[in-house]
Amino acid sequence: MKTVLMVAEKPSLAQSIAKILSRGKYNKWDKVDPAELFSQAPTEKKEANPKLNMVKFLQVEGRGCDYIVLWLDCDKEGENICFEVLDAVLPVMNKAHGGEKTVFRARFSSITDTDICNAMACLGEPDHNEALSVDARQELDLRIGCAFTRFQTKYFQGKYGDLDSSLISFGPCQTPTLGFCVERHDKIQSFKPETYWVLQAKVNTDKDRSLLLDWDRVRVFDREIAQMFLNMTKLEKEAQVEATSRKEKAKQRPLALNTVEMLRVASSSLGMGPQHAMQTAERLYTQGYISYPRTETTHYPENFDLKGALRQQANHPYWADMVKRLLAEGINRPRKGHDAGDHPPITPMRSATEAELGGDAWRLYEYITRHFIATVSHDCKYLQSTISFRIGPELFTCSGKTVLSPGFTEIMPWQSVPLEESLPTCQRGDTFTVSEVKMLEKQTSPPDYLTEAELITLMEKHGIGTDASIPVHINNICQRNYVTVESGRRLKPTNLGIVLVHGYYKIDAELVLPTIRSAVEKQLNLIAQGKADYRQVLGHTLDVFKRKFHYFVDSIAGMDELMEVSFSPLAATGKPLSRCGKCHRFMKYIQAKPSRLHCSHCDETYTLPQNGTIKLYKELRCPLDDFELVLWSSGSRGKSYPLCPYCYNHPPFRDMKKGMGCNECTHPSCQHSLSMLGIGQCVECESGVLVLDPTSGPKWKVACNKCNVVAHCFENAHRVRVSADTCSVCEAALLDVDFNKAKSPLPGDETQHMGCVFCDPVFQELVELKHAASCHPMHRSGPGRRQGRGRGRARRPPGKPNPRRPKDKMSALAAYFV
Repeated sequence: MKTVLMVAEKPSLAQSIAKILSRGKYNKWDKVDPAELFSQAPTEKKEANPKLNMVKFLQVEGRGCDYIVLWLDCDKEGENICFEVLDAVLPVMNKAHGGEKTVFRARFSSITDTDICNAMACLGEPDHNEALSVDARQELDLRIGCAFTRFQTKYFQGKYGDLDSSLISFGPCQTPTLGFCVERHDKIQSFKPETYWVLQAKVNTDKDRSLLLDWDRVRVFDREIAQMFLNMTKLEKEAQVEATSRKEKAKQRPLALNTVEMLRVASSSLGMGPQHAMQTAERLYTQGYISYPRTETTHYPENFDLKGALRQQANHPYWADMVKRLLAEGINRPRKGHDAGDHPPITPMRSATEAELGGDAWRLYEYITRHFIATVSHDCKYLQSTISFRIGPELFTCSGKTVLSPGFTEIMPWQSVPLEESLPTCQRGDTFTVSEVKMLEKQTSPPDYLTEAELITLMEKHGIGTDASIPVHINNICQRNYVTVESGRRLKPTNLGIVLVHGYYKIDAELVLPTIRSAVEKQLNLIAQGKADYRQVLGHTLDVFKRKFHYFVDSIAGMDELMEVSFSPLAATGKPLSRCGKCHRFMKYIQAKPSRLHCSHCDETYTLPQNGTIKLYKELRCPLDDFELVLWSSGSRGKSYPLCPYCYNHPPFRDMKKGMGCNECTHPSCQHSLSMLGIGQCVECESGVLVLDPTSGPKWKVACNKCNVVAHCFENAHRVRVSADTCSVCEAALLDVDFNKAKSPLPGDETQHMGCVFCDPVFQELVELKHAASCHPMHRSGPGRRQGRGRGRARRPPGKPNPRRPKDKMSALAAYFV
């Protein structure tokens, strides 16, 4: 009996095994010259989220199988994941006999019964060339982006304190994307308005109606000339009809929907950012409501079942009548668009209601469905009437439109021909009374900032990114604080974004212009088509950018001159906070991202934990280096811990890593260290230790020093101390609690009690359950379930499982996670 392994893509699979990371020392910014990342640094594929154990899971599922069918997304990235899956599974599968084919690729564009059956009936092979093109793009973006990002981040954050960006990143696609935004900003800033004049005439058609006429010369930029034309026409009492025309015109139905157009409309009409719109579309796809949302094609293949897709909407409460009429009268074949050879256009696969989807998912689904129905509808037909008048020597015109057949605009009313006042019936030689001729003074106006929709169009035109990555690049320049999203989803560059782009132009314009990336994309497409060698393209492109990197480093002073104008030096930024342990002068706290401390006397900068608040910690000093401690906090309901700025950047002990606070310090006698405040092993993560927060009273907290687990306990206690004694049952450190005499919850007017927070029955009733996720395990089965680590000291060899640890990883503290 043969066994078949079916592998289908979910977001967790794509995110887990499709990442390329540098390894070893090359991950440490301070130890490696960024130039080495272009060639010397090896790369490897690693799981982005090791907790998922995706590779191990695939190997367990694939062990002993005879065949494998790959149901990954049908794009280049999906093809790449196919080979990552095969790398994990083929070694554990049964060996093929006699050259038998065991690997199959299913290609589909929607998750419907028909599409799935057709894909299963026409299984093929994964495309190795497409997978290689993705490998090349990933490695290029990784090496180039990391090298430039590391250099300019370290260089500028070491000189300026108000950049307000935790990472000054560079990306081969991200930077040209920013360049488009800054280019528009520069046009706005350099724009000089010009004054111009226009003539406007009004004629009476009958007693109650008048027509406003447009000047055929449109406008003139010389006031005296405009005044001359006005003088020649304002004395005229009649306007004579020179010509009339009535022409039937058609407004074409839209092309079938592809990814870029969907993102444009989502931003301009639905107010959804490209990244959010793409995530919403992917969710609709995985739920079976629409076809695959990543496609460049705007042309339906001849064998596409348009009527079948339309019948799915025949009973929808919003558009059932129009759909039934189309099915009865016969659909109109969609316009012939561009066939990129990847996937059919984005199409609704089954009917859905607003109550079923809700929110943004419904709004996007509604647009996709209306767009599809419009593509198989008839064109909108209207009658355009034009009358040309002569007033003295000058010609004026007015026009009007009358809808003859709404066609597709019935389902897309926002595309309808605007209603205009009908024109009077007249012929050449007729005259009308002129009621007014006047001259208007106007000014040319600057362009507005780019909208997301306009930026998407520019990126597509210049080949920056793919239909799938365009939203990511736009999202990146927003997150890096290079642009801000203003009303109307317009992208306004920040000072940092402007200075960076101007600096690239000053040093090497190709770093920011779209031309070089567009050329790289063409080479990557040749790899996908099997027309170019993967290693040659990779080597040549890396060599080009390596030369550019060295020139950029040598010329960085040019960008630095621009930075000096816009940003303040590190020494002049921030406010005094804590004393340096070397010179005993106050260091300045720089709150702008990345938050850090700077000692101007020693010219040293110390990084701090991000995304929280920093304040002085009781003017206490570290016993190792005499630096004043600071307290980091994520908020009143979150975690907080003290840290020594020097130890945080220069770990004092071999088992400590950079970026550890006092809650992870193994100093044996410091009152703030893990050794003194650690209680027991975390209830969620394997490596964390629950540590008492000594600053949290009177609402005391215990928090993990690795993950985000926070537990509240002993409210109104006057003092809580971690004892040197440990619990005989679970080995956790005992807590000595002193309660306020007026609010003591202890029996018999007692105010002090020592016990284990996991096992002591008295403490079980003193735990705040307001944020309970489940019942307290101790209340279910009594003591003995919790097995912890006293004071953070290991009780078993590293890597060995704890035989007494509960299988469900729950403990007494699982009831009150925040």
